[in-house]
Amino acid sequence: MTEFHGVIPTLNSALTKRGYTTLTPVQQAVLAPELQGCDLLVSAQTGSGKTVAFGLALAPTLLGDSQFFPKVPAPMALVIAPTRELALQVTRELEWLYGSSGGTVVSCVGGMDMRAERQALNSKPHVVVGTPGRLKDHIERGYFDTSQLKAVVLDEADEMLDMGFHEELQYILDTSPKERRTLMFSATVAKNIATMAKRYQKDAKRITTKEEEKQHADIEYHALSIAPSDRENAIINLLRYHNAKNAIIFCGTRVEVNHLTSRLTNRGFSVVALSGELSQAERSHALQALRDGRARVCVATDVASRGIDLPGLALVIHADIPKNRDILLHRSGRTGRAGSKGVSALIVPHNARRRAEMMLRNAQVTATWGKPPSIESILERDHERFLANPVFSEPVKDSEKSAIAELLARYQPEQVAAALMRLHNAQNPAPEELLDTAPVAAAHKTGRDDFSNSVWISLSVGHDASAEARWILPMLCGRGNITKRNIGAIKIQQNETHVELTADCVDGFFKAIGDSGKIEKNIVVSRLKGAPEASKGGYDDARPPRKPFDKNKPRFAKPGEGGEKPKHFKKKYDDRKPGGGKPEGGKPHDAKRDGGQRSEGKPSGGKPYSGKPGGGKPFDGKPRDTKSGGGKKFKGNFKKK
Repeated sequence: MTEFHGVIPTLNSALTKRGYTTLTPVQQAVLAPELQGCDLLVSAQTGSGKTVAFGLALAPTLLGDSQFFPKVPAPMALVIAPTRELALQVTRELEWLYGSSGGTVVSCVGGMDMRAERQALNSKPHVVVGTPGRLKDHIERGYFDTSQLKAVVLDEADEMLDMGFHEELQYILDTSPKERRTLMFSATVAKNIATMAKRYQKDAKRITTKEEEKQHADIEYHALSIAPSDRENAIINLLRYHNAKNAIIFCGTRVEVNHLTSRLTNRGFSVVALSGELSQAERSHALQALRDGRARVCVATDVASRGIDLPGLALVIHADIPKNRDILLHRSGRTGRAGSKGVSALIVPHNARRRAEMMLRNAQVTATWGKPPSIESILERDHERFLANPVFSEPVKDSEKSAIAELLARYQPEQVAAALMRLHNAQNPAPEELLDTAPVAAAHKTGRDDFSNSVWISLSVGHDASAEARWILPMLCGRGNITKRNIGAIKIQQNETHVELTADCVDGFFKAIGDSGKIEKNIVVSRLKGAPEASKGGYDDARPPRKPFDKNKPRFAKPGEGGEKPKHFKKKYDDRKPGGGKPEGGKPHDAKRDGGQRSEGKPSGGKPYSGKPGGGKPFDGKPRDTKSGGGKKFKGNFKKK
């Protein structure tokens, strides 16, 4: 039995039984003698063995000098995780770790039967693992007694805060004993994590191992440049080429998950879907199907990027480019765990390459750029796997000799071998033919492509439909599966547009848009026999010429100066109406002030209009209280003279 320094004998036995020969760096770090009994703030990446790490770190606090857990009136430890999958995974890990010591572990997660969880809590377990919302519900209802907690672990603390669980975490920690140990595990220690650590931990010791500094060293990253319409075909070829025991494909939305699941199922792959719209039971069944081999491919949204542990997962495919570096690392972290090797493949449409490169650079990840596997490479790989099948090296059994003799007597050896290969190949879905896209290194060229042997096409849209090169170019690239380096001149006329393409992309362009020639609802593309006439001597825009701009001429005539007023000019008054209008030098008359009666305005040399019949007192310059209605003095901050 392997001896692990600093580990309680019963836990040492559990580790050996589980197949551990060495501990990961983070597991070794938490066992340091000077850290026993201390609060810990640990930077731990996915797949670093952090669940066993905090299980080992908690053992001295929970067991003391004993090797076995005693009977307790209430739970001794609490582990909080952001997702149901992660909480259930932690429960399974702690069960085998503490099982030989007599420790009992129960889970409390959303989507499960709350009555069953209440009964489990009444059985006085030693450790409770749960999600923040469900744990808060149990505490508020009085089902979960936190008064005896000796330790609390926040697993994936950064994710819980990002998901908006700050209020629930605050409630749970505030109801726990103040003298408890608090262990926080987080992929990154951002400002919000540091603030929470300062509030809820006492002189926490910071742990950062070299393994965390070198992220995902066991993951091989590939970035595959494709035509936008080839995404699903590229995924199929990737699955066929690697032939992984199990694989996860990440999509951006639930709709994409459902669509891709249907497509792969129809092609003969054993697939399960995993997204937020599924119930907890459906998600549990999907994961169990992957673990026991009934399914080999999981199509999931990012809800599954944390907390899913699939032993031996060898392939992660990003069907959609991750939105940021954290999502990339968390998705990819499903593979390359515990020292095993894995592949993380990004499907990158050629018009999104720059965005993918920036994300990889921000994640400090070096990816190998290339193209998806071709049909030839897949069939070659199939043949290699066929010849390496260990069944060929097994000795012939006596029970098989008569059947073999009959088979060879009826058929030639070549026929038997051919039939064997056909049966083997029939078990696999056929690979897909991919469009011939631009070279992978095209993005790094510094010069333009040679258009001396170019081909011209015509689009049924021009100036009369507000055609502009800024939207014609991306439209051609997206629908025709070409790049902007394949496009030369764009010449827009009144009723049509002529575009110059490199000769090597034309066949693929028309194949991509189809026989109809339509790239949009009302835009049809046709191939010209040669260069259009207008392109030889310079294009003559069919638009009417613009008038020269005269900076001395006003944009429109002012009122009273003659000339036609623009449509947007709003006439505010009419001084041609009899009996009023706007007096010269004054404001327009407001008929509301005198009950609808019109006044003759201000007579020359007379008193100002007061709004009363017969006139009024002249304005004396003193401020008035307009709200009092009685002409009282304004009670404000005016200074008396």
